[in-house]
Amino acid sequence: MEKLYTASVTANGGRDGHIKSSDGILDFNLRKPKEMGGQGGATNPEQLFAAAWGACYLGALSSVAQHDGVDTTDATVEVHVSFNKDGNSFLLSADLDVHVPGITTEEAQHLADKAHRACPYSKATKGNVETRVTAI
Repeated sequence: MEKLYTASVTANGGRDGHIKSSDGILDFNLRKPKEMGGQGGATNPEQLFAAAWGACYLGALSSVAQHDGVDTTDATVEVHVSFNKDGNSFLLSADLDVHVPGITTEEAQHLADKAHRACPYSKATKGNVETRVTAI
């Protein structure tokens, strides 16, 4: 395996803390959401994970669609990452709602599934995060 890029972020304070990337581009506070008993008012790990997964997923979608001759310039994915309690433990689940204009829902679902198999974030969560991918 050849490393192409390594991101480096320092976090402190946990869910009510701060994160900063080594290049200083990311540099902000985190807050536990109100729904989890926090004060809200700042981003949280689930939002960051959803944002990163969505961007990576659209890259994978573009790649597989290009191979099939489909233009995904205007495609979108809405990523919902949920923090769940299961007995005495916690786990994540995710829903990816994929919209590819100009093709049928069936064609979009085919591409969405291919992109899910190709996306590094989807691969990283496979078997660990219950995930639903749906063309809308």
